[in-house]
Parts: sequence; C-alpha cells; structure tokens
Amino acid sequence: MLLTTIVLLIGPAAGAESSRVPATDPTSISPADWPWWRGPTRNGIAPGNQRPPVTWSGTRNVVWKFAVPGRGHGSPTIVGTRVFLATAERTTQTQSLLCLDRTTGRQLWRTIVHQGNLETRGNRKSTQASCTPACDGARVYVNFLNDGSVYTTALDLQGQQVWQTWITKYRTHQGFSSSPAIYDNLVLVSADTRAGGAVAALDRRTGKVVWKHSRPKKANYTSPIVLKAAGRDQAVMVGTNLVTSFNPQSGRKIWEIDGATTECVTSVVTDGKRVFTSGGYPRNHVSAIKADGSGIVVWANTQPVYVPSMLVHAGTLYAVLDAGVATAWDSATGKTLWKKRLGGTFSSSLVLANGNIYASAEDGRTHVFKADPKSFQPVAVNKLGDEVLASLAICRSQAFQRVAVHSGEQRQEWLYCLGRKD
Repeated sequence: MLLTTIVLLIGPAAGAESSRVPATDPTSISPADWPWWRGPTRNGIAPGNQRPPVTWSGTRNVVWKFAVPGRGHGSPTIVGTRVFLATAERTTQTQSLLCLDRTTGRQLWRTIVHQGNLETRGNRKSTQASCTPACDGARVYVNFLNDGSVYTTALDLQGQQVWQTWITKYRTHQGFSSSPAIYDNLVLVSADTRAGGAVAALDRRTGKVVWKHSRPKKANYTSPIVLKAAGRDQAVMVGTNLVTSFNPQSGRKIWEIDGATTECVTSVVTDGKRVFTSGGYPRNHVSAIKADGSGIVVWANTQPVYVPSMLVHAGTLYAVLDAGVATAWDSATGKTLWKKRLGGTFSSSLVLANGNIYASAEDGRTHVFKADPKSFQPVAVNKLGDEVLASLAICRSQAFQRVAVHSGEQRQEWLYCLGRKD
C-alpha cells in the first residue's frame, strides 16, 4: 500500500546545489518532430494528424533501413531531416552518437563520445547505449555511463562536441538507461544508484550545473519527465521508494511522497489531475497520485508494469504488462475496463498515433490496437527482426524502429524507417 506522507519545501530545496538561472535559449523544433524520449509531448502520443503505417514487414512499407554498428536499446530521436541514435561497440570500446539523413537513411556523421572503460556488469538485457538522445534543434544531448560515472554530452548538428558534464559516480546493479529531458533553457538528467545518485539541470548552452539534488542510495532506472499537471509544469521522478515532483526551472521540490517501489524503469504519465506511476521491484505496483501536492493516492493495484511505460488518453490509462497482457483502466477510478493477453515479453513503451496504440514485444512482433476504452480491438500484428527492446518513434507519419536480427551467434542491429516511400 502506498503511503501518503508528503514533504512540502517552501524554502530552497534541501540537498540542492543551485546557480544563476541562464538566459532562455529557445528550441527550434517542429510539433511533428520526435525530439526526445517519449516524443514531443513526453507521453508517447504523436500529436496532430499523423498517419504512420499499421502494417509492415521486412520488405513492406520500408522506406529505408540502416545497419547500426554495435548495440543499444535507446530509441531514435528525429528533428527535421536528422535522425539521432546512441550506440556502443565492445570490440572497439566506443560509445557513439550517430546522425542519419531522415529521407534516405544515409549516415551523415558518427561521433565517438567515450573511448574505453565500458561497463561489463549489468542485466543481460542492458546495454551501454540505452539512452534516447534529446535535441533542441541546435544541439543534441546524450547520457552515457563510462568508467564508473555518468556524463551528459552536448554535440552540435555537425557532430562536434560542445560540452561534457560529469553528473555522478555510478555503481551498476542492472544497468543504466536514463534519458535527458529538455525544458526551456535547461537539460534535465538523472542517475539513481546504490552509490548515491543525482538529478540535475544543466544549462543547455554551456553544460553548467544550474541545480542539483542528491538521490537515495538505491538502484533505479527512470528518467526525469516534465509534464503539465495540476496547472503547472512538474518534473517528476519515480523510484527509490519515492515519487518526487520538482519545479523544473528552479529545482525546488513541489511535493514528495513515500511510495512507488524501489526499482522502476517506466516513465510517469498524467491526465492533468493525476500522475500515474508503475514499478516492479521488490513489488509490483501501478498507482494514481493527485498531482496537486496533497499526497493523496487515488487508487493503486499490484499489476506488473515494470519496464514498458504506460500512456493515458481520453480518460483511459493503457498499459502492457511485462508478461504480455494489454490492459485498460479508467484513469479516475482504476477500474479495469478490459484485458487481453498478447503473449511474449514486453520492454518497449507504448506509442499512440491516429487512434492506434503500438506495442512491441521483445520477439519483434508489434501489436497495433485501437485506443478504445470499451474493448480490445486489434488492428494488426507485424513482425520485424528477432529482438526489439527500444521503443518506437513516430515522425511525419513515419515509424522508426530499432531491431536486432540473429544469425547463429551473430547479432546485427537495424534501424528501420517505416511508411510510404513517397
């Protein structure tokens, strides 16, 4: 049962370092771009009248495919004519950022961010490139764990490094996967670890730390997500047995409650009134928390939604359990509206476009079904590759999927652009 103890801070944030807030540096992105983790609205929903394909295969509706060197589970980021993707290669001991042409799939540049000192510990599903980059239209930002520490690096659109900032020391348990979040003039980053981690805001132009909080000494894998809830922008972190809301600009804690669970992977979503969290270790939980700072847990259940992030749409909270069960709940009450077993294991987060939800299983099957609160309405099931752990990205009615193909002991990753060739 989640506790409802709340801590309200009315002075400077306890345990936070801060400096002068930098001048605003506007972003230059289109609403149709997919510029960071979970898309432009940070909730897995593609805005506007985008119509990505609902059916595909290794040859059908393929605009292009690109052979990715190395391995990673980070999703692609698409801004304008560029596609960004993080990858790591153990043979060359490199962690890199790739930039591709969105129209043709041609590699424009590859920048090595770290050379050597790749982590060897972690869960078998973890990689050394599980971050989804974030792009503001002028620079692209990426997090890597290297040599026992987490760093955030900014590159310009030509692949030249602008700055690199040390965030925290990191002790690997399962792995590292946190992605940066852009907010106004800042880039928000986090790393939760048993060595004691941090959540911080950096000046997008210089990498200088604007504010920083220490975090509990517990393993956790979530990313900071900025959402508008209870009438204000909130940067929400879940895990380490806490749900915490920060003012994303100043770093001041808005509210914090004991609850959630220790280890979470999913990113929170909101319907504007409630924040929805989920986690899976040492216990399963899904919860709806009032976002107004009252600390009230509206409803909770014990469903195992550990890795795939949920999405909320038109009063319904949709999820796929790790074990392959699609579920819809009434977001206000938690009432189960329907359940449908899809089969398989799921790590990818849900994406919604044109009224359809896309849910990719680890075996390469992507289920497409209607965002309908009344019943499960299947649209299509598509198979691409042998392994999918990265989440789908949607941009200008195209879907971008990172997959792996196995041939004996050989493993090759591909990035597919799916859609109409015209």
